[in-house]
Amino acid sequence: MTATDPFDPEIVLAVLRHMNEDHAHDSLLIVRTLGAQPSATSVVLTSIDPDGATFKAMLPTGDSIDVLLGWSHSIHERPQFRGEFARWYQEAVTRASSGG
Repeated sequence: MTATDPFDPEIVLAVLRHMNEDHAHDSLLIVRTLGAQPSATSVVLTSIDPDGATFKAMLPTGDSIDVLLGWSHSIHERPQFRGEFARWYQEAVTRASSGG
């Protein structure tokens, strides 16, 4: 934890584990649509901080790419992560259903 990262490493690991174990399909949709990686075959959330999240996206070629997405506002409390992931998911569903 640094002055710029107010989250204890245990909190970060808990969020990463939850997203990767319980919301892998949601994260894939988010990266495909909001992260502009429509061909991604799988993703892993690798880091979060007050400003955004980084996913590692696997591509059909076998290569991987880091996809950084910023939150709508800086996060300072753990419960805010849930709201931002939910917002991303809803935006991804909307874009995917509209073909954009």
